[in-house]
Amino acid sequence: MPALSAQDIQTRLQDMKDWILKNDQITRTFEAASFHRAIGFVAQIAILADKADHHPDIDIRYSTVVIALSTHSENGITEKDFSLAKQIDEAFSQ
Repeated sequence: MPALSAQDIQTRLQDMKDWILKNDQITRTFEAASFHRAIGFVAQIAILADKADHHPDIDIRYSTVVIALSTHSENGITEKDFSLAKQIDEAFSQ
């Protein structure tokens, strides 16, 4: 799956609430209600990532979870990243 152009990335980000482009990755910060809920959310992400065979960078700071997505094999951001980002958004909203 080829890397998207800068214009395609910016266009897609307009439809992605709270996701931004930072350091050649799309990133979002999530605030969970507690540490326990943050860890549960990360466990949900792990399941989604394994199913997609696409794994994000995850930073956990108590109840704050930062997700960063890019496709290393393509040296950029691809449709895989946006697809997983949408799934992560859905998991967090549950």
